[in-house]
Amino acid sequence: MIRIAVGGIGLALAVLALPTLASAQDATSLPQTNETTAAVPDANAATAPPESLPSAARTADFLNEAASDEARRVADWVVRSGDNKGMPFVIIDKIEAKVFVFDPAGRLHGATLALLGKARGDDSAPGVGNEKLSSIPPEDLTTPAGRFVAWLGRDNRNVPVLWVDYGLAVALHRVVHGSPGDHRLARLATMSPLDKRITHGCINVPVKFFDDVVRETFNGTSGIVYILPEVKTIEDVFPAISGDQAAERR
Repeated sequence: MIRIAVGGIGLALAVLALPTLASAQDATSLPQTNETTAAVPDANAATAPPESLPSAARTADFLNEAASDEARRVADWVVRSGDNKGMPFVIIDKIEAKVFVFDPAGRLHGATLALLGKARGDDSAPGVGNEKLSSIPPEDLTTPAGRFVAWLGRDNRNVPVLWVDYGLAVALHRVVHGSPGDHRLARLATMSPLDKRITHGCINVPVKFFDDVVRETFNGTSGIVYILPEVKTIEDVFPAISGDQAAERR
């Protein structure tokens, strides 16, 4: 529930506190152009853990940013295992409705609250990426959990996005207007994660954050996006994390 007076002074102040939003709706079509010249890497290619790093450095650096234990656990595993293949990576914590963007070494570039899919769940319905927004049932408006190879591109309105899942049309992009009554700017301005469930599955972030953090970090390169589960366990979605932590204890 939004904890502000929608339509009143509270909403006006919330809207004024955020930059102008993009005019596009949630991305629902495949990218027409690609802003990066880097080839999309093989997400399953083998890579060696960064054994040359001292053990103290083999954790993600959140720079004193508040983060859940689950977000830290996955980010530390990424750094220790080298699962990001030497590319920048993003941790999206759906329970906390928070996005963390890291450089290839695991140092935080920026963090923000974000808007996520209306429906609770960790899977996407088959074929949902090809459906019109108006035809998608409410229970299928999920932001899927998992590991995704992401790159900068553009949607069918030529608006820049970070494509998270090409086939499912899931992207991370600037906050958009959405449907009348969504009040996305007002929702983004609150601190409550409960207010952030409003999109059709894409991840909406503040305009300045997308331009200054996401586009800068992914300029000329692909990267990995890790979306944490809210129904399944971390081990269900990232099974390699169990073996990594067992090795750390030895």
